[in-house]
Amino acid sequence: MEQYGEDEHLRVGSAPEHAAGVPAVVRSLRMLHDQVGVARGTRALLRINQKHGFDCPGCAWPEGSTHRKVAEFCENGVKAVAEEATERRITEDFWNEHPVSDLRERSGYWLGQQGRLTQPVYKPPGSDHYAPIGWDDALDLVAAELRRLDNPDRAVFYTSGRTSNEAAYLFQLFVRAYGTNNLPDCSNMCHESSGSALTETIGVGKGTVSLEDIGMADLILVVGQNPGTNHPRMLTALAAAKRSGTSIVTINPLREAGMVRFKDPQRIDGVLGKGTELSDQYLQIRINGDLALFQALGRRLLDADAAAPGSVLDHDFITTSCAGFAAYAEHVRRIDDDMVRAAAGLQDAEIDELADRLMRSDRVIVCWAMGLTQHKNAVATIREIVNVLLLLGSIGRPGAGVCPVRGHSNVQGDRTMGIWDKPPPELLDGLRREFGFEPPTHDGCDVVESIRAMRDGKVDVLMAMGGNFVAATPDTAVTEDAVARCRLTVSVSTKLNRSHAVVGSASLILPTLGRTERDEQAGGPQAVTVEDSMSSVHLSQGRLAPASETLLSEVSIVCRLARRVLTDGPVLPWAEFERDYRTIRESIGRVVPGCAGYADKVEQDGGYVLANGPRDSRTFTTPDGKAHFTVNQLEVVDVPPGRLLLATIRSHDQYNTTIYGLDDHYRGIRSGRRVVFVHADDITALGFVDGQVVDLVSEWADGERRASGFRLVAYATPRGCAAAYFPETNVLVPLDSTADVSGTPTSKSIVIRLEAAR
Repeated sequence: MEQYGEDEHLRVGSAPEHAAGVPAVVRSLRMLHDQVGVARGTRALLRINQKHGFDCPGCAWPEGSTHRKVAEFCENGVKAVAEEATERRITEDFWNEHPVSDLRERSGYWLGQQGRLTQPVYKPPGSDHYAPIGWDDALDLVAAELRRLDNPDRAVFYTSGRTSNEAAYLFQLFVRAYGTNNLPDCSNMCHESSGSALTETIGVGKGTVSLEDIGMADLILVVGQNPGTNHPRMLTALAAAKRSGTSIVTINPLREAGMVRFKDPQRIDGVLGKGTELSDQYLQIRINGDLALFQALGRRLLDADAAAPGSVLDHDFITTSCAGFAAYAEHVRRIDDDMVRAAAGLQDAEIDELADRLMRSDRVIVCWAMGLTQHKNAVATIREIVNVLLLLGSIGRPGAGVCPVRGHSNVQGDRTMGIWDKPPPELLDGLRREFGFEPPTHDGCDVVESIRAMRDGKVDVLMAMGGNFVAATPDTAVTEDAVARCRLTVSVSTKLNRSHAVVGSASLILPTLGRTERDEQAGGPQAVTVEDSMSSVHLSQGRLAPASETLLSEVSIVCRLARRVLTDGPVLPWAEFERDYRTIRESIGRVVPGCAGYADKVEQDGGYVLANGPRDSRTFTTPDGKAHFTVNQLEVVDVPPGRLLLATIRSHDQYNTTIYGLDDHYRGIRSGRRVVFVHADDITALGFVDGQVVDLVSEWADGERRASGFRLVAYATPRGCAAAYFPETNVLVPLDSTADVSGTPTSKSIVIRLEAAR
């Protein structure tokens, strides 16, 4: 178990009623100064999200296609850059002083604060220490282990959203040429449910809106998302839309400061004034009540149109472009009002008010994030959002559509490039034509399936291109035991994390360049490409001096490893790819569906936007060419008496599993992370008191799981609901508790009980 002495000084205060403002600027600059220094930090800030700079390694919120501010970044973007551009270094002395057993006892925050990795290190079988190793020897070790496997499916290749399009494309090419589709990625744990639902209903597993659409909407619903912490630059776009007349409704169990009021530090009213009040209506819905809410909204829209035919629904669009309307309408007209109330925890008047807003809006956008995607019924819930938008014709219309807001900066691009355990036939056809080998056609393992395979002794090698597999995944104890069964674990990383402490019999850490750093190859300075949440693809070129002269880029690591492993069959141009990344982009244009002319298009000023049928022409690449209404059964999560429904969340001082600090400014938490937010009346009813330290115990068919030592914090959550930070609470998420269809872990709806701390 990790040590959590950091929480000894935990303090709880009141949560503010606004986000950003001058304090956010002060926090940003303080961290930049502490980690990077004034000169290096200033150079980095001037290049973040600029057309000839580097894409922020944080979230995937887009930049404007034309005008960009000098300060095109947010507080958490500065933190992400400071973490990567830090002047702290891990040296050989560190490995001598800290055996793996010691690293395993450290917190994720402590590990991340040690600085940049600067040299490959290897932990041989039976040893408790990493030691430096040369690049050639390290890659030879990986190649030898892969070549000795009797079946390529005994290796798993994980990818994080920080990976560039070029590296992702080459990684999937290498893995498929090796002979497996075991390509799990972080999408499996976040927006896989979005992709599954949208592909089925509108034919494209991505959003259908642009940044410009945000400013043209009549109504924007922000559902299961906390932009103030997870996508802070989104608040700027929402505030601009609000000032132009857009109505905004927030649907979220917790009252998040960023969606109450935003004080833009780049505007006078954000520095000296009150800022912009964002939410016209704030619905604190019960955890997992969103499907019920959208079914209730759909029925109200149908009833209103029946009372005044043609006044609400877009009948022409429904008739000409949609299928399944009759079955959907029949189903939602029969939904049980009591079940809706039980699931959503909202008053009828609140739902009526939102329905009225929908009826008065010609252009509606629905945005969401992991608050919707990590439930058993996540796919059904997103289908239900699509149902409502189809009723209104709010797909393929300026200022309208679906907007799943991705987390990591290039997680969507990685999927476009072919990082997927279930590859589309068109991609495999492209690989055959381009490279002359027969790629595997059987499905590989996603994240949960990979953990099961490792647990069951079916995997010998785990290679991770970025990320923090051990900390990001569910059922921590099961995952750690599964990873430890591997013969070899390989991590391509910039900084130390828990996945370097929980390893196989042998372990390698391969340090790589960060996105902020110059990438010099034999062909000269190189740039990479990334794709944001709205399908815009653009170049990103690091400008800072690398943390070490020994670092290799992700592209170089993949190319050099592939040359060692793929010694049989067709000869692929790995050396050419490594020398000049434009040759990779030219190949992408010939292979990846929808990317024709990719190399030239990304060099246009500001890049270009990938084609999207529903958005561009109201065409739907479903089997019948129609957008699909769906019928989804309404079920209420069974929470026994004396139990709570827990959602795992981020603090403001973290991004995914990277912990920047120990504060959560917008929830009043200082100097600690082991807190659980519970309604004051629930705390009393369960026999506890605010501030008491408790254990969280999840209950599942195969037994209980425990997360120990959490301070109770009385908070304005819906009754029966609770929230706590991940990755500390990932231990509570059963491996087999996954979303229907998508297989995403159900990290946002975990039945728990509280016990006095042992």
